[in-house]
Amino acid sequence: MAVSVSVSPPAAAVRAAPGGPLKGRLRPPGDKSISHRAFILGLLAVGRTEIEGLLEGEDVLHTGEACRALGARIERHGAGAWRVEGVGLGALLEPRGTLDFGNAGTGTRLMMGVVGGHGITAEFDGDASLRKRPMRRVLDPLTLMGAEVLAQGEGGRCPILLQGTPEPLPIEYRTAVASAQIKSAVLLAGLNSPGRTVLIEPQASRDHTEKMLAHFGAVVASEPFGPEGRKISLEGRPDLRPARIVVPADPSSAAFPLVAALIVPGSDLVIEGMMMNPLRIGLLQTLLEMGARIDVLDRRAEGGESVADLRVRGSDLRGVDVPAARAPSMIDEYPILAVAAAFASGETRMRGLSELRVKESDRLAAIAAGLAAAGVESAIEGDDLIVAGRGGHVPGGGVAATHLDHRIAMSFLCLGLAAERGMAIDDAAMIATSFPAFQASLASLGARFS
Repeated sequence: MAVSVSVSPPAAAVRAAPGGPLKGRLRPPGDKSISHRAFILGLLAVGRTEIEGLLEGEDVLHTGEACRALGARIERHGAGAWRVEGVGLGALLEPRGTLDFGNAGTGTRLMMGVVGGHGITAEFDGDASLRKRPMRRVLDPLTLMGAEVLAQGEGGRCPILLQGTPEPLPIEYRTAVASAQIKSAVLLAGLNSPGRTVLIEPQASRDHTEKMLAHFGAVVASEPFGPEGRKISLEGRPDLRPARIVVPADPSSAAFPLVAALIVPGSDLVIEGMMMNPLRIGLLQTLLEMGARIDVLDRRAEGGESVADLRVRGSDLRGVDVPAARAPSMIDEYPILAVAAAFASGETRMRGLSELRVKESDRLAAIAAGLAAAGVESAIEGDDLIVAGRGGHVPGGGVAATHLDHRIAMSFLCLGLAAERGMAIDDAAMIATSFPAFQASLASLGARFS
C-alpha cells in the first residue's frame, strides 16, 4: 500500500493540529444536491423562483452559470439568496460557448439530461478531475431517448458534445446501480417528452429530484419495486410553476464537523438544521451504531425536507460492519466515516463501495493511502474497505494526497484535529467546491489549522 508521507509538505499544504475540544453551534452550508436542482428547476419553470440558503460553492455556481447560458436570468440578492427567472420547457437557448462545470459531476450529469431533452447542442467540460469521471452511464439512456453524442473524450468522458432532441422518447429505463444522478438525468430529459418516462432502480437513491419536481408542479409518482428498489413515473410536459425553495443544511458537509466533534475529546457541538431525509442519513445511523453520543433535537420541516439539530459530544467509538445496502444513503460520507473508524476500537468493514472508485478521485485508494500516512492500517478487499481502529490513538504526522477531491481533503484535516501529531493535506483549494468556509467555521469552534 502506498504511503503519502512527505518530510516537508509542499507550499500549498494545510495542516490541522490537535488542540482543545470543539464547542459551540454551527450551521453547515446548504445542501449541494438541492442547490444544483434549485437552479435547474428554476431554469425550466416560467417565471421567478426564489431560493434561500443556496450553497455558494464553486460546484453549484458552475451549474448556475450553465443555466444562464441556456437562457435563465439569475441574480444574487443576499447571502444564499438568489432569484432565477426561468424560460420554461422547450424554450432553452443554445449556449454560445462550452458549459464549464469545473469539478461539478452532479451539475454536469443533471444538465446533460436537460440538454438531452431539448433541441439544442452543447459542449460539456470541466477540470482535470471531472475529465476522469465516467459519463456513459448518463449518456446511454439519453441516446435511447433520441439524444446524440457528437464527440466525446476517451471512454465516454468530458469534453462531450451532446445534441439533444426536441421530442425525447418516453422510455422505461432500469439502472444497473443506485444513482440519483442517472435517475435525475433521465427524469429531466423526460420532462420535455410527450409521454410518460419510467425509471426503475435496484436500490433507492436520494429522492430530491422527485420531491422538487412535485414542488414545481410536475406529476411524478414513486412506488416500491422489489425489496429495496423504487419505480418512478413522470408525466411529460408539465406546466412547471416557479416555487420558493429553502435549502436545508447539507448532511454531507455536516459530516465533517460531526465526526470531528466525536473524535476530539471533550467536544460539545450543536449542528443546526441538518437535513434528515431517510435516504441521506446513513452516516448518522452508522455513527450511532458505533456508540456516538448524538442527540437529535427539534425535528421540523424546511423547504419540503425534514431537518433537525444535532448535539454531538466526544465519544468512544467501536468498530462495526456497514452493509452494502446502506451505501446509497451515505456514498459521499465514506471518507469521513473511515476517519471515525480510525479512532474506533476494533475493526470497521464498509461493504460494497465500487462507486467510490469513480468519484472525484478513486476514493477507495485515496482513503487507504491517507490512512497509511496517518499510521492507520487498512485494506481493500474487492469493493470493501476494512479499517483497523486504533481506539483513539492515531499517530498522524503525515501528508494525505487529496487528488483534487474536496471530501478527501476535509476528512484528513478532521483526522488531524485529533491525531497525536496532527495531519497535513497537500492541497486545500478544492474544498471551496462544496464548503468554502470549512476552515473558518471549524476554527470558530476551536480547531487549529496552519
